[in-house]
Amino acid sequence: MNTEKDFSPLTPNIVRALNDKLYEKRKVAALEIEKLVREFVAQNNSAQIRHVIQILATEFALSQHPHSRKGGLIGLAACSIALGKDSGLYLKELIDPVLTCFNDSDSRLRYYACEALYNIVKVARGAVLPHFNVLFDGLSKLAADPDPNVKSGSELLDRLLKDIVTESNKFDLVAFVPLLRERIYSNNQYARQFIISWIHVLESVPDINLLDYLPEFLDGLFQILGDSSKEIRRICEVVLGEFLKEIKKNPSSVKFAEMANILVIHSYDLIQLTSMTWMREFIQLAGRVVLPYSSGILTAVLPCLSYDDRKKSTKEAASACNHSLMKLVTPEDDVDDEESQTKSSPQSDGSPSKKESDLNGKSYCRISTRSLICCVLCSSDRPAVTLDLDGIVQVLDRHLHDSSTGMMTRIAVLKWLYHLYIKTPRKMFKHTDSLFPMLLKTLSDESDEVILKDLEVLAEIASSPAGQTDASGSCNNSDSKTELHIPGGVRDGQPVVVGCKVTDLSPSTPSMNSYFYKFMINLLKRFSLERKLLEMRGAFIIRQLCLLLHAENIFHSMADILLKEEDLKFASTMVQTLNTILLTSAELFQLRNQLKDLRTQESCALFCCLYRSWCHNPVATVSLCFLTQNYRHAYDLIQKFGDLEVTVDFLMEVDKLVQLIESPIFTYLRLQLLDVEHNPYLIKALYGLLMLLPQSQAFQLLSHRLSCVPNPELMRTVEDPKAPVKDKRLAQPHIDYSELLQHFDRVQSKHLEVRHQRAGRSEHPDRKL
Repeated sequence: MNTEKDFSPLTPNIVRALNDKLYEKRKVAALEIEKLVREFVAQNNSAQIRHVIQILATEFALSQHPHSRKGGLIGLAACSIALGKDSGLYLKELIDPVLTCFNDSDSRLRYYACEALYNIVKVARGAVLPHFNVLFDGLSKLAADPDPNVKSGSELLDRLLKDIVTESNKFDLVAFVPLLRERIYSNNQYARQFIISWIHVLESVPDINLLDYLPEFLDGLFQILGDSSKEIRRICEVVLGEFLKEIKKNPSSVKFAEMANILVIHSYDLIQLTSMTWMREFIQLAGRVVLPYSSGILTAVLPCLSYDDRKKSTKEAASACNHSLMKLVTPEDDVDDEESQTKSSPQSDGSPSKKESDLNGKSYCRISTRSLICCVLCSSDRPAVTLDLDGIVQVLDRHLHDSSTGMMTRIAVLKWLYHLYIKTPRKMFKHTDSLFPMLLKTLSDESDEVILKDLEVLAEIASSPAGQTDASGSCNNSDSKTELHIPGGVRDGQPVVVGCKVTDLSPSTPSMNSYFYKFMINLLKRFSLERKLLEMRGAFIIRQLCLLLHAENIFHSMADILLKEEDLKFASTMVQTLNTILLTSAELFQLRNQLKDLRTQESCALFCCLYRSWCHNPVATVSLCFLTQNYRHAYDLIQKFGDLEVTVDFLMEVDKLVQLIESPIFTYLRLQLLDVEHNPYLIKALYGLLMLLPQSQAFQLLSHRLSCVPNPELMRTVEDPKAPVKDKRLAQPHIDYSELLQHFDRVQSKHLEVRHQRAGRSEHPDRKL
């Protein structure tokens, strides 16, 4: 530096000392400058004060010579000390050159810059707040300085600045937030620690409402929460915890909608528990405000439901989120946008209708066709929100299709679908065609709980009035070879032809929609394609459906479908399964009682419908006749067994029937053996079964039972010969048994033909039929 240059009012000695490499000499010069500036302050000579500051800034602090820069920094600090309270008038001139030195390559010079700024800020105190952003920006850079001395100096300055902000009520938060939003995305650990410490301080100041601006930097906070440093994560958790407490205290002022997606984005790995906790509180506090973001929330929540005990807390928080979100969906979400708009729009004369104005004392807001879609009540407790049903269904469907989805997640998905079909059936049935195949496929799931929930959803689809279409009598299924034709009386109360007699179906039978028949067809088709499913879960599925829907409808429809089944072997197996369920399941108690007496036209209609399909399995047909007390017809059928091909499987079925006869289901049948005179065909039918059996355990069991049949002469009692014979079967509606017997012959002839064809193919594998 040219020492001959005029630096007045600074004396040559001061200039020379400021340029000296020794700190002690620069300190002496600083004291002289302080004395000089005090004199100017006493004289109120602001021009000279500015001149001194300008010389120190341009000629020293911003000099190319390192020692000159150090002298300039200590000189600016001396000026500030001399100015005292008046330093606020010159802060920009004092601060700017010091901040420039923060970027110097010399670590010692950066340290002196920290020291100088500390002295300037210490004197000015609250007057530095208008310059807070530039100070904060400079400090955020020094927080990541590699030199420990510089970092230590910046920490001292940082603490001082925090004290000033805490004491003052003039902090400009609006101007600071954009800088905070920018700096919070730093990846440097020290810079992150600096940022999070400032947020913590600002949040603790009562006069600073940082909560209003939380959406601006919440994303950055969650990014910091994922930092590798345990200490930074701890501090960030504390800060987020304080914000959450504040949110709970003042939920009305919180901008939930602006932060919902941020929580969804950060629901992973290290920060998952925190985001789930926040999400849970948001749903509980904000209510229906979060519904538009429900698809994103479900995307984050559903996978967490399948976590094990290692992530128990996250799982519990996710479960609470899921439960709370589900409760927010109400029947009002099923109203179409156009309908809600029509209901809320004013009448043609511009005045609201009487019905609208009288509704709970609340008036509707006037909305134009270009404004909100939804009908919104003017009351504050009814926010304008729209359920993102399409997005929710898409998320649920995606989780069902994903083979890696955990069991609890699949159960939650099915609970959601069931809930949506209950609360918003009209809108949900628009998605049924796309959901239906996957719901059917889910019946093959390994978990019984999943299957139960799946059946609940399918049962709701099959029985909901919202699923009724014009073509209610048939199902157009291009993949199915079987088409179900259910008589109109099933739904409309019209007569149904059974055998040769016209009957009416029971009016108590609940009506099923068109999806019911589609469901039955596809369920049987799935059993046909997956025999293991039929074998392992078939009875379980059908029994549950009988509980969820009407058992009579289930059996009636399946019998009708099986009547047209081309795969006769499957038809026989399916009839055997249905027959076992009918005879043994507690869920079918009412249906068994309905069939036992055949006193009504409805029960006769059901019997004839079942009989025609039961003919696919001869033993099942006989058991149906035993159940319905058609003993003579049972005897006629057994007489025809001699013409059938008796196989090991056939004899095993007869064996099982004998076991069933000894079960509580057929207690009434065994008691009827006491009335030999009125039940001769029952005894004949049982002897017929006995003659079919080889001398096995079942043979011995049935033979022992028949040996207990009493002598009719001993059982005869004295009766009035004029008294009419009481036969409870006399009131039975007419059933054409000869026609049913002919039908049995035709069905069994088809079975025999198919077996012969199959045997021919096995003997001549190269021959094509």
